[in-house]
Amino acid sequence: MNITVNNKPVATEAATLLALSEELALPEKGVAVAISNQMIPRAEWADTKIAEGTSVIIIKAACGG
Repeated sequence: MNITVNNKPVATEAATLLALSEELALPEKGVAVAISNQMIPRAEWADTKIAEGTSVIIIKAACGG
């Protein structure tokens, strides 16, 4: 299916947010994810379904200033 991740088109077979995070090799800490501008707690990633056209925003924490 086709989704957008950080405003870029991505083809994925992931059915859940957790599967997408694994597919994208996201780190286990320091990452926040929103779907349709709503933050999704990591504890809910396995239960959060992804559908065709879903808009995902991934924010990674960075050190420094």
